Amino acid sequence: MDNLITFSITVFTGFFAITNPISNMTVFLSLTQGADKKKKQSINKRANIVAFIIVSLFVVLGNFIFDLFHITIPAFKIFGGILVFFIGLDMLQSKKSNVKHLKEVDIDENIAISPLAIPIIAGPGTIVTAMNSVANASNLKIGLVILIFGIMCLLMYTTFRASDLIVRFLGNNVISVIGKIMGLIIGIIGTSMIIEGIKISFNVA
Repeated sequence: MDNLITFSITVFTGFFAITNPISNMTVFLSLTQGADKKKKQSINKRANIVAFIIVSLFVVLGNFIFDLFHITIPAFKIFGGILVFFIGLDMLQSKKSNVKHLKEVDIDENIAISPLAIPIIAGPGTIVTAMNSVANASNLKIGLVILIFGIMCLLMYTTFRASDLIVRFLGNNVISVIGKIMGLIIGIIGTSMIIEGIKISFNVA
């Protein structure tokens, strides 16, 4: 039981740092600027549902993908760790990560799928974190990862829904600081993944 609790906390922390609801909230506000409340909520709902489906598919089919392309767990952990590390580094340096680069888009509900659902919510970093969590995992842990990401999507939905109020309450400076803290956590998670992959490769305890 303790192992499952630790696993759940680790997965939740990873998802929270990568998806970063507060930081992504500012993206949501930017993309939906000028839209009425009804359209904003429609885009919000669709984006989170699509993101949940995408990540869940990768979680369920993760081991199949590993076998199909002959991907080893150490290689995936090392490369995934490098990817996650650089996402965190970009956030820490207040740069826009390449995996979340946005262009001007029209305000219509298609932005719920792209760029909001993918790559903003269910981006490469999120998918890497999800697949890394279920590599060699039991069905119970796979179910837990899906459940935890579902909770993250619900949290994201709630944050987006209250976005106007949160920005007025916190201010842009506080949101910037939160983004840097999340970047630090993401960088540490990425480093841990790299170390774990190297340990497995060389059979180091």
